[in-house]
Amino acid sequence: MIDTHAHLTSRFGRKSGDIDGLEYVILAASSIDDSKENITLVKSDKRLLPSVGIHPQEINKEIDKQINSLEELLKKHKEIVAVGECGLEFVGEVDKNLQIKFFEKQIKLSLKYNKAIIVHSRKAIEETLEVLKKYQNLRGVIHCYSGGKKKIKNFLELGEDWFFGIDGNVTYESGLIEVVKNIPKDRLVLETDSPFLAPIPHRGEENKPAWIKNIYEKVVEIWGEEFKKTEKIIDDNAKRLFKII
Repeated sequence: MIDTHAHLTSRFGRKSGDIDGLEYVILAASSIDDSKENITLVKSDKRLLPSVGIHPQEINKEIDKQINSLEELLKKHKEIVAVGECGLEFVGEVDKNLQIKFFEKQIKLSLKYNKAIIVHSRKAIEETLEVLKKYQNLRGVIHCYSGGKKKIKNFLELGEDWFFGIDGNVTYESGLIEVVKNIPKDRLVLETDSPFLAPIPHRGEENKPAWIKNIYEKVVEIWGEEFKKTEKIIDDNAKRLFKII
């Protein structure tokens, strides 16, 4: 099992046995500090793989300084598997143009260094698609996919290297079950988004990567397949996305 999106830096905290039973965990980043800490964290456990990126809620006017800091990390650390999470969050009063600039600069870094991109899109599905359509040869995942059944086709049209990240809310939101049924099996990856979005039976608790098993079990139920077959399909998808050999 592979958790393709977890936040385990010091500001979120770690729990004993939080990655038990997992083959890999992709450490998502939200800021430059998170990115640097992810790179430090992976030295302690080969199952941890780092991403570097700036979440739309963490951006500021010093765009060149932040992007240059990201690029320095990408130049220096070959173990980085992805750029992100980055993207658009149009909730409340936000500078949409600044968010788009940060997003596009991180997209360009992912292309330059041949890394997957982890895309955050909240209340901005159409705008996210418009940005992504500008670029060719991208490889990425729509984190915590929330575009419904209608937008699946649009994201699939971005290319064969695009994946849909599904989280613990699939265990209690019936609409997401229908979404999973409509995502091609070779385009699905699973995420905990720890410490958020804990799946049933842990809903309301602080999430941890080990609970990805509950999400795998839900997909087993949705697909009507055996656990081992489901696990292999989803894990192969994650390895293809992040170029894990």
